[in-house]
Amino acid sequence: MISISSAPVLESAQDCGDIFAHIRTGIPISREAALGLIRCTDDDLPALLAAARRARDQFKPGMITYSRKVFLPLTNLCRDYCGYCTFRRDPAQAGAHTMTPDEVLGIARAGEKLGCTEALFSLGDKPELLFPEMRDTLRYLGYKSTLHYLEAMCELILRETALLPHPNPGLLSAEWIERLCAFSPSMGLMLETTNARLLAPGAAHDNAPDKVPAKRLRTIEEAGKQRVPFTTGLLIGIGETPEDRVETLLAIRGLHQRYGHIQEVIVQNFRVKPTIPMANAPEPAGGEMLRAVAVARLLMPNVNIQAPPNLNAPYYEDLIDAGINDWGGISPLTPDYINPEKPWPHLEQLRVRTEAKGLQLRQRLPVYPEFLSSLEARPALLKHRLESARDAAGFALQKESRVA
Repeated sequence: MISISSAPVLESAQDCGDIFAHIRTGIPISREAALGLIRCTDDDLPALLAAARRARDQFKPGMITYSRKVFLPLTNLCRDYCGYCTFRRDPAQAGAHTMTPDEVLGIARAGEKLGCTEALFSLGDKPELLFPEMRDTLRYLGYKSTLHYLEAMCELILRETALLPHPNPGLLSAEWIERLCAFSPSMGLMLETTNARLLAPGAAHDNAPDKVPAKRLRTIEEAGKQRVPFTTGLLIGIGETPEDRVETLLAIRGLHQRYGHIQEVIVQNFRVKPTIPMANAPEPAGGEMLRAVAVARLLMPNVNIQAPPNLNAPYYEDLIDAGINDWGGISPLTPDYINPEKPWPHLEQLRVRTEAKGLQLRQRLPVYPEFLSSLEARPALLKHRLESARDAAGFALQKESRVA
């Protein structure tokens, strides 16, 4: 199991016994309580996890969900130079690549045969603004910008396959959110952190103009104004403090309280890679991850909380004890291009480990069942694809021909 003792012993900012006495299942905890719990001692951690599990079990009892997907790295050219990223490339670097429409469609069709329902598009943020080579590529493909190309590929997937696109294109204007949601039931942008100090020279977001927290919050808010089911989250271990993690979660909670559109909050842990600028930075300990997940659950008891199993192997099932109710996207076909050294768990193994915790593993669509009603005004093609992909409860329709 995840080692609790591997986490640093943290002094409570507030007496955790008093906090636990005032936690009411299903009622969001206060900022002050969260600040106390995020630094709870190892002795208090079991009580924190128990409170988070109770909140999860009241919200969505008896199940953990996941989305069966294909991962489509539309382009790995990116103008941001984050200290933890191995996905991005400059045009002259080995591995730099922009997918062609044929590649996109070929992978999507292969995934369709394996029962996938999500086409996850990940890509660099507006690389044509920095690289003339990307402008040349887009001109050759017949598009004015990376976002125009993404829009066309989302439409291609929707028209030619049974998959549903879920784009993660970076910062978006109101116009682009409206355009992309015509072909995508949901979309996402990781907030990562609200700590602007990480933009300083030598920090994780140095030379990353699209990682300014205020800009990312603006995109998430605009999605809320347009009622777009939205996935976001925080990245822990990139130089932020435990208190920063709470503030990031509170910012997400505030937007959800205002607009009701946050369908999923991801708690993702930084993993060291030998070629990144942060190669000597410490990874967050297992106890830190458990604390962050549990506090996220208690701050947002009625929001889907996810943590990636491949980044928490080999004992990822311990995250169930911290209150998650979703494993995120898992692919039977494509690797995690953001963390290629961390393979997805086999779906049968994921099922066995989930059931060992007394919960059923259930496949969902890229949009959660409770958000389907917000898509009534979407174009007919998208609504038709959603109806064809869902069962009566709004989960992914299971077909006999699908392969696990």
